[in-house]
Amino acid sequence: MNLMNTDIIHGPDGWNVEFVGDDGDAVSVHVSDDHASDADEALERAKAVMIQLTAFGTRGGGRSLNRYDAASNGNFDEEQHLFDTSH
Repeated sequence: MNLMNTDIIHGPDGWNVEFVGDDGDAVSVHVSDDHASDADEALERAKAVMIQLTAFGTRGGGRSLNRYDAASNGNFDEEQHLFDTSH
């Protein structure tokens, strides 16, 4: 899924953040008001939840080793940099 759009809606019981792909698939994350006071915080919390879920089904369901491991897609080509950084 290639992310095309992110919708953030506040409802009576918290925030709904929906990540919509170019193929029409979507992933929704509910963020409670306890974890976010505005749309920017809701988006950051939803991203953190998605990163935590990347370990699901990998490494025996264990946690990622570190932040780099959690964000990595396993492609270690030298031309591609994590988080738009370079060395």
